[in-house]
Amino acid sequence: MKTGYVYILECSDHSFYTGITNDIERRLAEHHEGMTTTYVSKRRPFQLVWVSDELDIQDAILLEKQIKGWRRAKKIALINEKFDQLPELSTAYCKRK
Repeated sequence: MKTGYVYILECSDHSFYTGITNDIERRLAEHHEGMTTTYVSKRRPFQLVWVSDELDIQDAILLEKQIKGWRRAKKIALINEKFDQLPELSTAYCKRK
């Protein structure tokens, strides 16, 4: 079974980058060396602010897509482990549309 991790980096401009990998240490090294996306390369230094538990790769792919669609406040709640705020942040966003 293939597994993976979803992670969030906070870049030097305080933006968040969400990614997926099967080896978090290797992937962070690649980001530090500038061997990855242009987005992170142009916003170094960065800091790892959240990483998921090891997940089935299909679940990791779905979670990455989900988090990428979240607005900043919801990502911050996840990073700060304020899980009780996640549903409220989803509905609050929907009500404004």
